[in-house]
Amino acid sequence: MRIVHVANFYGPNSGGIKTMLHELGKGYLQHGHEFIYIVPGTQHRSEMTPFGLKVTMPSYILPGNGGYRIFKRPRKVKEEIAKYLPDRLEISDRFTLISIGRWARKRGIPNVAFSHESLDGLVKKFIPSFLPRNIFIRWHNRYFASSFDSIIATTEFASREFRAIKTSNLRKVSLGVDLENFSPGRYCPEVRSEIAKGSEFLLLHCGRLSPEKNPLVSIDALIELRRSGIDARLIIIGIGPLWHKMRKAAKGHPVDFLGYVADRNRVATIMSSVDLFLAPGPLETFCLAALESLASGTPVIASKSSAVHEFLDLNGIQPAGAIASDFGSSFAAASRLILGNWKFGHRARQIAESMSWEKSVQNMLALHNITDAEGKLDLNETPASAA
Repeated sequence: MRIVHVANFYGPNSGGIKTMLHELGKGYLQHGHEFIYIVPGTQHRSEMTPFGLKVTMPSYILPGNGGYRIFKRPRKVKEEIAKYLPDRLEISDRFTLISIGRWARKRGIPNVAFSHESLDGLVKKFIPSFLPRNIFIRWHNRYFASSFDSIIATTEFASREFRAIKTSNLRKVSLGVDLENFSPGRYCPEVRSEIAKGSEFLLLHCGRLSPEKNPLVSIDALIELRRSGIDARLIIIGIGPLWHKMRKAAKGHPVDFLGYVADRNRVATIMSSVDLFLAPGPLETFCLAALESLASGTPVIASKSSAVHEFLDLNGIQPAGAIASDFGSSFAAASRLILGNWKFGHRARQIAESMSWEKSVQNMLALHNITDAEGKLDLNETPASAA
């Protein structure tokens, strides 16, 4: 089968969507299928990659969003899709590419769309309360869901706003993690010593530095921990519109900004060599970086309003982290409960091992109702309806 995936918000420094595209593509190829991914770029060109055929098309840079791009002309994207005669079509963008779903349906192309964002959370964070926010959210979600054969949510949190309107074509497919690259075996005492600079504990924040991610909370947490006598240092990986504001907030405190780190091996080594991962984004519908941290054997402190708590096993005998309210002192309090306790890291790796990319690929193939080259079909998670 030929599977085509079209995604906005893909760029040199993009994170979750880029990782998902590459991992799904690699998995589809391993199962004997063709994979083509069409993404924004500076010009129209194509190149073969280890993840399939990559097609870039002219796009705009979204100002103030860390280099994220969106296609200039959706009509041209449709023309490009048609060239490849896809057997299945996947879309990653619930805003500017909705029309592709109805376009594909008219041509008999089975299609699905990923819901990577919480529209409910974004609207309530950025739109004034005196406007009819709930009416807009329900209208948009109904229109979005009706435009595609299936809507894919990666967590129960991401599913919630679609369940509220009784979306019948909602499917849940969890994303996965690279269990080989992100591993406790990556721990490196030399790297830890290099980045710790003499501090006893190391905290890590890894993600886009933008308002909806709430990254300033990580700095506030570090400051609060040090006020309480804990010798900790914070490492920040990522760039974004809050870069300068965060550097100003961190002035005079042991906070190191590494910017965007393209070398995933380097990121994996850092993740396995720190004590704690901070995930303060309140609107995260999955947060791949948090799952990569768990795979590295590093426990996670997450916003209690995000989806991350779903894979921390908080009600288990030994959780893989903790949740906190969306301010620094709460994250600091949760951190104090975990720092120095190796059992949290052991459980973190156990949880990650149940969430491989191979499982995600198998569930996507099941949703597409196609088999791999050996005729295997996994119906484990995907077909469960939200209705």
